[in-house]
Amino acid sequence: MSAFPIVTETSGSVPRIQSLLIKPVSAVCNIDCSYCFYLDRDADPYKALPGRRMTLETLERLVDTYLFYSYPQSAFAFQGGEPTLAGLPFFGKLVEYQQQFGRNRQAVSNSIQTNGLSINEEWCGLFKQYRWLVGISLDGPEEMHDRYRVSRQGKGTWRAVIKAIECLQKNGVEFNVLCVVSRANVTRPKELYGFFRGLGVEHIQYIPLSEFDGAGQAMPFTIAPEQYGQFLCDTFEAWWPDRRRVHIRYFENIAEALAGERPGTCTMHETCDSYVVVEYNGDVYPCDFFVDRSWKLGNANLDSWTEIGRRQRRYQFAANKTIAHPECQACEYQSICHGGCPKHRYDPRRQFADLDYFCKAYKMIFAKSVAPLKKELVSLGLRKGT
Repeated sequence: MSAFPIVTETSGSVPRIQSLLIKPVSAVCNIDCSYCFYLDRDADPYKALPGRRMTLETLERLVDTYLFYSYPQSAFAFQGGEPTLAGLPFFGKLVEYQQQFGRNRQAVSNSIQTNGLSINEEWCGLFKQYRWLVGISLDGPEEMHDRYRVSRQGKGTWRAVIKAIECLQKNGVEFNVLCVVSRANVTRPKELYGFFRGLGVEHIQYIPLSEFDGAGQAMPFTIAPEQYGQFLCDTFEAWWPDRRRVHIRYFENIAEALAGERPGTCTMHETCDSYVVVEYNGDVYPCDFFVDRSWKLGNANLDSWTEIGRRQRRYQFAANKTIAHPECQACEYQSICHGGCPKHRYDPRRQFADLDYFCKAYKMIFAKSVAPLKKELVSLGLRKGT
């Protein structure tokens, strides 16, 4: 008997899987961040398994089948744990397979999210040659970053990250900074933004930190919704004069929604079905926050992407975002956030029907940003005046 329940297919319109988030070493990492939701997670299906590293056979099949399914635009993103632990030769083979199986006029993009500790000239050579987009995790100045992002020996990692950024800049590699907003930096938004600008960073993504224990109590590093809302409002003020040359993902996502486009972040989509996660052994899940046996969609070594895309469980997961809370139904900003992120709805009480934990924060930044962003879009000819 299979260890997983049979997942039947569904009929009707099939939403396209637009990108893959691949974890070549699963949750394995070379540092030990205090707030990491991957490590030592009870629900991790692979927690007890050794050697969690994607084989070249799985990589080859993954590339071959997904390029065929996703033509003419194919997006591969790599995350972990720490994806660079798969080794530079692994990613060299990835590019070889993409060149081997890609077809004429097929656009293929690669991106990677890394803590930066492995980045050197050789890595930069790969990223530069094939135009990879690199995300570097950096939580701010040394005292902010090193409060939670430490090595397995308990030492700070800030200096190594800065060295990686300098290497990327020296080699002309496009990168952005992913900053986790925690209790270490949430009360100092303008200082944080100024620090990133001083480094020459022009693309920033802020991720609010909220993790809860089994009893639904916030972990010590979790920020309050009001704190995050004030953080966003203060950051918006600091960023506004730089808006034409500095890119803050969340603010641009709001602008995309106001312009009638689909925002770049899945948390502002109507349903959760734009991407899937591929684990090191080929197992596929609908979301990085829900790598759990109950949400497994299939395996890329065994199933076609068309089959995976049509699995009823994928539709069930996507529909969780459409469960409308009464407050959302009456909210003037519902068309922008569409109820927020299922993770932030589910985490505190394990109920998708709850409000997003950061709902108050969203309302604060929408109240501050929507009007000026609408005017900016009109001035750029991207929206009709109202």
